[in-house]
Amino acid sequence: MNIYAIGDLHLSLAQPGKEMDLFGSHWENHFARISEDWQRRVGRDDVVLIPGDISWAMKLEDARPDLEAIGDLPGKKIIIRGNHDYWWGSAAKVESVLGHDTRIIQNNCIVEGEYVFCGSRGWTFPTDGPLGAEDNRIYERELIRLGLSLDCAKKHKDKRLIVMIHYPPLYEEFTNTEFTRMISAAGASEVVFGHLHGDVLNRIHLTDFQYAGGNYNLVSADYMDFRLKQIV
Repeated sequence: MNIYAIGDLHLSLAQPGKEMDLFGSHWENHFARISEDWQRRVGRDDVVLIPGDISWAMKLEDARPDLEAIGDLPGKKIIIRGNHDYWWGSAAKVESVLGHDTRIIQNNCIVEGEYVFCGSRGWTFPTDGPLGAEDNRIYERELIRLGLSLDCAKKHKDKRLIVMIHYPPLYEEFTNTEFTRMISAAGASEVVFGHLHGDVLNRIHLTDFQYAGGNYNLVSADYMDFRLKQIV
């Protein structure tokens, strides 16, 4: 079993006008390029991790074509919510439109082979000062969600832990955060994250690195040149 990852697909099959080439010519036909690489490399029993920002849709029904397009691709898909996945409602509602080979992580964990997968969306950190009330509410909730997911993984101590999180889980200065403390304490061997795009990548160094015993992998689609990254 191989494990791949790619995030920030930003699909808009049901919403003309949201095509990502608005953000640069390198995004032209980006899902076709991702699909071609995916179909060439991913087998039926492989796992593909998608750490958020899946669809531009605002409503679940509008996200259905995007989710179906992902579901039609080979392999077992595991997804989490990103900050732009406004269509994402309760776990039950999201699962109701997914194919049998696509599953979500939301307060839970998923076991495949010798691995257990955990994750949460993450959020902006309280860096230079306190967060606003709404940001702090989401931040605290995401810490709880990650904790619940990691608690689930404790039932599978014989499995290797892989964590997905949409936002980068630490500062550019590699200062420990509550997210990295939890991830490190749980003993994650691999962490995949997205969210970072474009010119930001030229200004920071949060791409691929080792931290506190784990390998951290940035897998934003444009950073990966619209190809999947093989994690295992």
